[in-house]
Amino acid sequence: MENLKAIVLAAGKGKRMHSEDSDLPKVMREALGRPLLGYVLEALPVENPQDAVIVVGYKREKVIDAYPERTFAVQAEQKGTGHAVASAREALEGFSGDVLVCCGDTPLITRETLEGLCRAHRESGSDCTVLAGAAKEPMPGLGRVKRTEKGEFIAIVEERDCTPEEREIREFNSGIYVFNSEKLFSALKLLKTDNAQGEYYLTDVPYIMRERGDRVSVSVQDMGPELIGVNRPEELSEVERILKERI
Repeated sequence: MENLKAIVLAAGKGKRMHSEDSDLPKVMREALGRPLLGYVLEALPVENPQDAVIVVGYKREKVIDAYPERTFAVQAEQKGTGHAVASAREALEGFSGDVLVCCGDTPLITRETLEGLCRAHRESGSDCTVLAGAAKEPMPGLGRVKRTEKGEFIAIVEERDCTPEEREIREFNSGIYVFNSEKLFSALKLLKTDNAQGEYYLTDVPYIMRERGDRVSVSVQDMGPELIGVNRPEELSEVERILKERI
């Protein structure tokens, strides 16, 4: 897609994946003999490989050596997803188009889904579009996308912060967004760390944008297993099982 760049978050250590034992960052753990990150990069609807900025941190040389043709930004300290995206600011200096933000540990995501999100973003004329995955069953660990009765975006609520009523919401935050580049980076400057983790959360950015008058919309897709992020060994096993079925 034209005038589109991407930011792929790939700086995490992956403590629950026991990355210390493998000497690899989480995104370089393999599914069917291929790094998790490789599946995500293949799905990106950008014109050139250099249009995707990969944010690296832990064991970053492993990622850089594996994808030398790519563009990288370094998150020297792990201060949250918002901080990770802000680390890509310099790499996108002067770009005023749309920016797709996604995580490097979601190998089941498809180009079709990402293209659908980008189309919805542009057709609605939004400054930010949140991709929500519709699912009838619970998706442990995923935040909920809260909306008004008219369908307007209110906020993303992390699962641990949900009220009993909010836990019943079946529109889950995929962790994937499209932003107007300039408005994204200006909103990132307004992030605060007044939360349990003391980190800058990307999930707060759509709320900040809505509060200051930017147009924030939600694109709901039936994503199914595409919502799975690999954080534990059992999730890696599940991803491998599904990838085998796709062959």
